[in-house]
Amino acid sequence: MAAAGSRAPRRPALATPRGSGDRTVFLFDRRREQADPDEKVLSYGNANYRGFRSAVCQAFGINTDENFVITTTNRKEITEDNFSELVQDGVTLYLLQSVDQTLLSATKERIDFLPHYDTLVKSGMYEYYASEGQNPLPFALAELIDNSLSATSRNTGIRSIQIKLLFDESQGKPAVAVIDNGRGMTSKQLNNWAVYRLSKFTRQGDFESDHSGYVRPLPVPRSLNSDISYFGVGGKQAVFFVGHSTRMISKPAGTQDVHELVLSKEDFEKKEKNKEAIYSGYIRNRKPSDSTHITSDDERFLHGLILEERDKESFTAVVITGVQPDHMQYLKNYFHLWTRQLAHIYHYYIHGPKGNETNAVTKDVSPFNNIDIQISMFEKGKVPKIVNLREIKDDMQTLYINTAADSFEFKAHVDGEGIVEGIIRYHPFLYDKETYPDDPCFPSKLGDDDDDDCFIVEKGARGKRPIFECFWNGRLIPYTTVEDFDWCASPKKRGLAPIECYNRISGALFTNDKFQVSTNKLTFMDLELKLKDKNTLFTRIFNGQEQRMKIDREFALWLKDCHEKYDKQIKFTVFKGITTRTDLPSKRMQSPWAVYAAIEWDGKTYKTGQLVKTIKTLPLFYGSIEKFFLYGDHDGDIFATGGEVQIALEPQALYAEMKTIPISKLDRTVSEKAVKKYIEDEMARLPDKLSVTWPEGDELLPNETRFAGTPIGALRIEILNKKGEAMQKLPGTSHGGSKKLLVELKVILHSPTGNKEIISHISQHGGKWPYWFKKMENLQKLGNYTLKLQVVLNESNADTYAGRPLPSKIFKFTIIEGKPEKFSVGPLELPLRVGVPFDIPLELQDEFGHATQLTTAIKPVLEASGLTLRYEGITMGTKCIIKGVTAQGCVNSCQGKNFNVKVTLPGLKEDTQNFKIRLQPGPPRHLKVKPDSEVLKIENGTAFPFQVEVLDESGNITAQPKLIVHCKFIGASNLPVYSVDCSNAGTNILTGPVLHVQNIKKDQMLKAKIEIPSCKDVPPVEKIIKLLPSSRVARLQVLSMDGQKAIQIKHQDEINWVAGGVMHHLIFQMYDEGEREIHITPTMAEKIKVNWTPKISREQLIQGLLPDVKVPTSVKDVRYCLISYLDDHVSLESAFTVRPLPDEPKHIKCKLNGPNTLQMGEELQGEIEVMITDQYGNQVQTMTSACLNSLGVAGPGLDKSNLKITWQESTLTMRVKGSPAKLQFVDWPELQKPVAVINGRELQKPLIVQVCDQWGNPSPEPNVKISLIKSNNLKIVPSNHQHKTDENGRANLGVISIHAPRGEHTLQLKALYNKTALDCPIITLNVLPDPEKPICLNVKYDKDASFPAGGTFPDFMVSVLSEDDNIIKNINPARISMKMWEAQSSETRTMIDFTTFSCSKVKDDKEDGFFYFRDKVIPERVGTYCIQFTFAMDKTNMLSSDQIIVEVVPNDPVRLLPDSLPATPAVSNVRTLTSRTLVKDLRLHVMDKYNNHTGIDLVGKIIAKIKSPNEDDDIEIPQFQGKVSTLEFPFDRGSAAINLVLAENSPGRDSTEYVLVFEPDLLGLKTPLEPYRLSFMFYNDFKKQQQMAALTKERDQLSQSIGVYRNWLDTTNQLTTELKRQVKQAETRETHLKSELKKHQIELPQINTLQYVDSVIKQKMLDQERVMKQPRRTCTLPNYPKGNQDILGKIAHLAQIEDNEAAKVISWHLASDMDCVVTLTTEAARSIFDETQGRQQVLPLDSIYKKTLPDWNRPLPHLRNGKVCFKPVGNPVFARDLLTFPDNVEHCQTVFGMLLGDTIIIDNLDAANHYRKEVVKITHCPTLLTREGDRIRSNGKFGGLQNKAPPMDKLRGMVFGAPIPKLYSAFSGQIDLLQQYRAAVVKLDNVNQELDLHLQTLNTPEMQQKKNELAEQEKSLKEIEQKLGMTPSDKVSESVLQPVMLELCDTPIPTKRMRRETVKKLYNSEEWISCTTKKQQQQTLQMSPSELNGTSRKRKA
Repeated sequence: MAAAGSRAPRRPALATPRGSGDRTVFLFDRRREQADPDEKVLSYGNANYRGFRSAVCQAFGINTDENFVITTTNRKEITEDNFSELVQDGVTLYLLQSVDQTLLSATKERIDFLPHYDTLVKSGMYEYYASEGQNPLPFALAELIDNSLSATSRNTGIRSIQIKLLFDESQGKPAVAVIDNGRGMTSKQLNNWAVYRLSKFTRQGDFESDHSGYVRPLPVPRSLNSDISYFGVGGKQAVFFVGHSTRMISKPAGTQDVHELVLSKEDFEKKEKNKEAIYSGYIRNRKPSDSTHITSDDERFLHGLILEERDKESFTAVVITGVQPDHMQYLKNYFHLWTRQLAHIYHYYIHGPKGNETNAVTKDVSPFNNIDIQISMFEKGKVPKIVNLREIKDDMQTLYINTAADSFEFKAHVDGEGIVEGIIRYHPFLYDKETYPDDPCFPSKLGDDDDDDCFIVEKGARGKRPIFECFWNGRLIPYTTVEDFDWCASPKKRGLAPIECYNRISGALFTNDKFQVSTNKLTFMDLELKLKDKNTLFTRIFNGQEQRMKIDREFALWLKDCHEKYDKQIKFTVFKGITTRTDLPSKRMQSPWAVYAAIEWDGKTYKTGQLVKTIKTLPLFYGSIEKFFLYGDHDGDIFATGGEVQIALEPQALYAEMKTIPISKLDRTVSEKAVKKYIEDEMARLPDKLSVTWPEGDELLPNETRFAGTPIGALRIEILNKKGEAMQKLPGTSHGGSKKLLVELKVILHSPTGNKEIISHISQHGGKWPYWFKKMENLQKLGNYTLKLQVVLNESNADTYAGRPLPSKIFKFTIIEGKPEKFSVGPLELPLRVGVPFDIPLELQDEFGHATQLTTAIKPVLEASGLTLRYEGITMGTKCIIKGVTAQGCVNSCQGKNFNVKVTLPGLKEDTQNFKIRLQPGPPRHLKVKPDSEVLKIENGTAFPFQVEVLDESGNITAQPKLIVHCKFIGASNLPVYSVDCSNAGTNILTGPVLHVQNIKKDQMLKAKIEIPSCKDVPPVEKIIKLLPSSRVARLQVLSMDGQKAIQIKHQDEINWVAGGVMHHLIFQMYDEGEREIHITPTMAEKIKVNWTPKISREQLIQGLLPDVKVPTSVKDVRYCLISYLDDHVSLESAFTVRPLPDEPKHIKCKLNGPNTLQMGEELQGEIEVMITDQYGNQVQTMTSACLNSLGVAGPGLDKSNLKITWQESTLTMRVKGSPAKLQFVDWPELQKPVAVINGRELQKPLIVQVCDQWGNPSPEPNVKISLIKSNNLKIVPSNHQHKTDENGRANLGVISIHAPRGEHTLQLKALYNKTALDCPIITLNVLPDPEKPICLNVKYDKDASFPAGGTFPDFMVSVLSEDDNIIKNINPARISMKMWEAQSSETRTMIDFTTFSCSKVKDDKEDGFFYFRDKVIPERVGTYCIQFTFAMDKTNMLSSDQIIVEVVPNDPVRLLPDSLPATPAVSNVRTLTSRTLVKDLRLHVMDKYNNHTGIDLVGKIIAKIKSPNEDDDIEIPQFQGKVSTLEFPFDRGSAAINLVLAENSPGRDSTEYVLVFEPDLLGLKTPLEPYRLSFMFYNDFKKQQQMAALTKERDQLSQSIGVYRNWLDTTNQLTTELKRQVKQAETRETHLKSELKKHQIELPQINTLQYVDSVIKQKMLDQERVMKQPRRTCTLPNYPKGNQDILGKIAHLAQIEDNEAAKVISWHLASDMDCVVTLTTEAARSIFDETQGRQQVLPLDSIYKKTLPDWNRPLPHLRNGKVCFKPVGNPVFARDLLTFPDNVEHCQTVFGMLLGDTIIIDNLDAANHYRKEVVKITHCPTLLTREGDRIRSNGKFGGLQNKAPPMDKLRGMVFGAPIPKLYSAFSGQIDLLQQYRAAVVKLDNVNQELDLHLQTLNTPEMQQKKNELAEQEKSLKEIEQKLGMTPSDKVSESVLQPVMLELCDTPIPTKRMRRETVKKLYNSEEWISCTTKKQQQQTLQMSPSELNGTSRKRKA
């Protein structure tokens, strides 16, 4: 233990290092005032109380016998019993004289208030204050009142809650304080308060509750239990919503200390900036009324608040500072409003369960009268505003309670313990108004809007407000209301009470705490859903008792009683009876209706027959009262609201109808006299008849017959009343008097299908002219017509009024057709074929298109280009048809050909019609076969292709369905029949299987008959076939040369040979089908393979020699030799076996049975057995017992008296230690053959050598030095070449990797023993190239292509080659790019300012592995360019191709341009030559569209002319010197020199602009060139010409300068737009990635994002690495080296299985195949077979018959047709479904589909037997494997060792590995997303900075000055042009800055470097205007054609 003191500003350091199990406590000595005020830190181990107290005494220098106590900050004394519980790590303790001692000075207690985990769990809840149209500030204050109500819930006296608004600036800054006299909080409870989301339910675990353990309160009325401080959220949210800082001051009951905690936004931000722990701080523990720590003037008011602590037993004060200004203004200005809202929220806590009954005579004594909530506001210079919420009388609940006449109470029981108490109050209608109170936040009174219908239902009293307000634990939840319940909602049909009664109810719901509310108690989460659940039970509360009755019936009866008792409006008298109203749509509302004859309303009586007028109806009605209706079964006089009146409309002669309207719509102010006068006036002026005249002629007579198209004249119409007066609207001013009268004209066609209205017009009266209709000229349809004129009403278009028809007039007439004048061709019957007759229908029409018929005979004329047309005749009558038309001609296509046919009918007005037909070939008539010769030669074993064509009678290739051409061969047996389908194209290649005749030795003649069986009328074609013997290889023969004698070795012969010998002189011969020996070519030699050696000399094979066969040295090894020949047509093999025989006797081998250690003189007990062997250790079988005499045994001092030698079959040898003689490799195969290894890879296993004696016995000689000797071009890793043997004589050289060129290399071992070299083996390595290592790029393109400027490069095809010269596939195209740059000189070709292109999308028809660069644009500037392709091997290494040098040449010539743009000439016709000079030394060049010089090979001339700007003007044209109008200049080598002088006294108009036109006349041009135009000014006066010349020059300079300015502005705007687009893209990318990260539960902070992302990436990578390091099942079987892309690998490495048991049983099941190597091709498999001499089993995929492979989507056998045949046990699953494939999924599915088939994995043997037993009833059952290791074969056999899998360790590593965990992939995806997001954030920051920098630059004074200069220069230019007499130009040459624009447009998005250079170039003020002449010339070359071919100004007209 150790202790150390500390000062407040810094955390004390420990005196001794803290151990892993140590705890740290902080101690304050407060025993005396003179004690050290600072804390001390004590670190101690897991000691007991005594050890801890001793450590405290030692730390503070206290005698051990001195009396003091150690307490917590809550004044709990530390004792032996509670030591381990109270003294925890980081706790703060006091040293006091006694537990209740006063705290002599303040202390600081460290606290942490990290948010609880519920912050995440419940983060989806409603955490923010939504306004709902109201200011949420009162609800924030309510959160603090909630805490105070909970804190004072146990008070026995007054529960005081004060809200003080301290807005007196003289006392400090504004503050809000909430103070209660509750039980207070200890320091620990205060710490818990600071923890966000620490609700009362989560405080009982690791946290000490600030309510001393939560106990749910007992049920009380309205749930007024004060249990409303709930979630640990609202208080924190509220204080920081109101202000920026809060100070919590609390004193718990029974303690001496006050605890104080300050939380502020400023402190949080400061900690975050300093990277300190944000959620940590100090609680100040002090004595009451001690305000010495308050030093800030902003908080002076705290002195007064703290002073009030003196006499308080307990309290809590929440002091909020930093109050937001808008909150302060709201609290001041709306004091009455928000205090009224608080009174509403806590209405029932203040006034009790019954509420504030102000009208009650006596009030019940309520236990809630002790709650005293007082609000006071203090402002400087004003009287404080103080209000007690109990005194507020206008809150809504008080208004609801005191305006209600009756109430209906009920209770709802929800599932669980949820209980809701409810009350509904009725607010009656009293005489002339509703008594339902208005809510200022939700006004219900709406303006009376007139309805379109006459029946208007008034808005209800409640309006759109819901019925129920909702209270939770007695406290209002303001944002949740319930509209209604099914039993109290307005019924769809009329019930016991009128509909309006349902709008006179209000209500409240009181829930207990079993319903969820949002953390800030603004909304319920699920109240309405639970209440409206079907399981919720509603019961009525009557006299305090629950009644189980139907709630809907009870409510309806109560509402009916309220209506009848309390509603007062109208008195209905003179009862007439009950009736049913059938005019109502709802049957339920049709009865009962009580009928009355009179009513008394508002002091007036209304009765039957009385004349009345309506209001608020549209239109207004006048009529007499018929009766009054009141809904309900009444039988006498009654008061009621509502009711309806039936009115008979007056005058009844016009309106024979009744109207029923609400009584409220009667006009109570109108007099009966006024109604009568209206009725009398209404009978006058009604319309009677129509007057029709024809002012313009063309009168239509009744029943007239007219030709189509005859016009009907204009109509003039007047409407007359009975008096003969014209009228245009209905009489009267009320009902319909405002409606105008219209006249409607309709022309109706009476057709067989019905009447059709073809013309409809409506005319209205124009005031000064009558009703008028224009002439009708479009009546062309045939038939009977009616013209009807009808008077109609405006708007409604009704032709009746008041039941009487309005005036009308009718004309009937008929229209007939005329003579034929044109025709059309009808549809033809398709298809049309050559030689097949068809008909052409014709449709004859009159001039309006009406069908008519021929009346005279006509002979049609048919014409078609390319066809011969004939026809039989034409039919007359209604249908005209040209019959039997046949066409002959060439079609050229089976699909047919389009022809234009022209039909002429002489005599018609439009006598010709052209139409298009598609003519197809005719039926088959001939068969054409190619080749044409009659005798055809073909080799035996090949197929012959015939080109067949089916022709029609005109020789066109034709086609039709089932057009099958057959070819039969006659002359031999078993010949194939060829057939081909010509149905589609009419032609095809007729071929088939090869023609093969067995044992053919000479030519044989065959006959081929070609015919179409389906077309008997097509004659067959016959051909003679001469079949020649095949010249291909047909037989392979192997011979062995014995001297000059050749011995044939037949297939499968066995040859005996001496062991270790070599078979020499093996030859082979090949013969064709004609037994002709075939000369072996190099190509054939490549196809000959042998299996005994990988080395084959092609030269020897060409000579017919086979490699020598080395005979094995052991007689046990039999060598199988195979010679094969394989090409596309034949596969031949010849094999023989070499069996070794023992050689001559060479050695004696001895073996000893028994011990080999003897004592001197002791006899050897064991037997020594002797064996005679040859030099290779093979036992010589030819030895006999006679050899015993030749055997001798000798030794120094050897006693041979008892030695016996006997002959026996087998012998043992005595082991004698021999001296080291040689080295041997351990566990390596025969090293006589090369070991295959891929360059850069490791050998399959380590090299281990053993020192042996000369007989091969291991010799345990240690420290024998062994070294490796290699060639210089061979590199091995590791490079340690020196090794020593261990005590067993072994040395491990390790696993080495080989780096060497392709081919064979040797490794020699060297070892010395006693200065004697040991016999060491040699390893031959066959180094294969790495197929995955890229070494070069291969680029193919059209090397003969030219590269014109601005054109398109030819396609570049790029591939990446590996070491084996094969193309590497599966490469990401993004890693290959094309770079292009301009070569600076011929010597240096380094990349400078290169442009990068990405590869194009790979087309489907190209091979994999090729990457194409298509449509890349050639640079627009002529020059030498370098192109290089690069491949990014990794982040640092690039593989580059050879540089391609291209010469960009000029494009086609398009224009004529000068070297430099000349100034606008100003000339005169005076004598002086200089004044007449137009141009001098002007050189014109031919240029392409990119301004490159071209046309070097063109020859011709340039013609100069002078023209007027407007060629239509007839003005004088000046002439050149010599009085000529044109001059010619020679053009040579792409240019022409021009000098032009005006003639002296030349004609011309003074001060006029002319144009010099230079027209090129050149030979060999594809397209004409644009001429060059140059404007000049002509003057007659020399002086004026001089002045104007100066002005012209000044104008040209200004034009150039303005062009620079304007192009600068364009470039700047383009750059700004581009930067903004990049910012937008970056923001979109960042937002998208952020949302993706949220989907992976990765939340990002708003600040320090990059640091956070980096830390998360680092953590994810560590997690990923940890996952990868977890132990995982792996396959230890060495894989075969993939020296070829066609090698997939061994089967054990192709798949992975996650489940251990399944992996074990499947690996065992496939044990015989696990070592098999899978290849894609047979060639690759054969190569492996040859390399391993047949020892390695291989499986080529191209030899698998795939149709028998199982379907991977097939269901298990017990599932058939989507149905389950039986319920299986044991979880069966296909074994193949448990496999996952890391690579080559499709190929692996083929392999394992073949190996596993439908094998099924199941749990155990019993389940497997049950499954098989059921499956065989319906289908075949495959092999079953159990997870326990049993196997049931497909034939049903199981049991035995062969059907039981061994343990996993017995499989010797031949087991499928486990896949990478899924968590690893998840981490990989998250890391990738995070890295992308980081890059996106960095990019967004960069582009934002760049945009800001650019915008700042644009706003500098220098830039503003440039804009001002531009405006001044434009003004000067305009003035000069006015002086010159020119029209001011609107645009200036854009050529000045065009080089910069071209640089910007080279790439779609300018790079940052390019943008900076461009801006730098633009903003350099020195380069603005003062450009040199050379620069101006360069800029001139970049001008657009429109600018160079004329001036930029507008010319005068």
